[in-house]
Amino acid sequence: MAAEQDYQVREFRSGDEGRWDSFVEGCESGTFFHLSGWKRIIENCLGHPTHYLCCEREGQIVAVLPLANVKSWLFGNALISMPFLVYGGVVSIDSRAEQLIVDAASDIARQTRVDHLELRNRTASGRDWPIKDCYVTFSKQLDPDPEKNLLEIPRKQRAMIRKGIKAGLKAEMDRDADRLYAALLACKRNLGTPFFARRYLQYICDIFGDKVEILTVTKDESVVCSVMSFRFRNEILPYYGGGGDVARDLKGNDFMYWAVMEKACKEGVEIFDYGRSMIGSGAYRFKKHWGFEPIPLAYEYYLVEKNETPNLNPANPKYKLLIDMWKRLPLTVAGRLGPPIARRLG
Repeated sequence: MAAEQDYQVREFRSGDEGRWDSFVEGCESGTFFHLSGWKRIIENCLGHPTHYLCCEREGQIVAVLPLANVKSWLFGNALISMPFLVYGGVVSIDSRAEQLIVDAASDIARQTRVDHLELRNRTASGRDWPIKDCYVTFSKQLDPDPEKNLLEIPRKQRAMIRKGIKAGLKAEMDRDADRLYAALLACKRNLGTPFFARRYLQYICDIFGDKVEILTVTKDESVVCSVMSFRFRNEILPYYGGGGDVARDLKGNDFMYWAVMEKACKEGVEIFDYGRSMIGSGAYRFKKHWGFEPIPLAYEYYLVEKNETPNLNPANPKYKLLIDMWKRLPLTVAGRLGPPIARRLG
């Protein structure tokens, strides 16, 4: 059994990128959101300090934990793995290393006097921490045959996809984030949610290269909706997607996600990760209608300056007035005011 002195927990250093990412990609619990590129995005594009911790044993990385400190006048002060993203927590192949790295994160949380430390785990760790179980994710195995995947989608939702096809919708791949940003700005404004600047989306493309793809749906050369997807190992995760009112009228979103799925399975992708949704939300019902079954997520909290876990549910009456106000903003105003706010939402 390894002795305590055989382990070293330290902060990420310049030059660690390759070793860090190789470890994440080779570890079953690793996700796209654990990759080191997010450190630059969160620091340089969103302006938040990070603490990327790694634990080494005999010179080899055996655990990593990416963290970022997000301060908000509305949502408080939190240390999160990972903010703005749906999965986080420790990636480890060594139980002792996992405990040591969580202890180090807890120390940072106390030293910086945050309200809480939040680990966005895909599965519960077994620690005696409060868990928020209001989120689920959706994921399923793809068949190599696109037609079989289509037939597995329930009949009513499959009809929506066919309506989009009959409407003459086309799927095109983009090299930059221009059309994606315009579609997302309209979508988020309609939902009452501030959104990032175009620069954020382009930065993700520039950092991750061919791990990112943007698919835009058009009708008569006009944008209907658009989505940014992430490739990781044998999975694809459509992450930032949506469109304005025309997308709803033309069944554009159904067509769009089907186009992503169809392209992915043709290219040998095995897992379609539909991502996180809050139980009972519109996105939750949409994914259920596609035949996906919810998989609970176990977000864990270490409470520091607060005595209870945060209630950041959009259905919270505390936020209803703000959401309703945002829905009424002109797009140009939402585009100008949104990024400084979105950077603080976490």
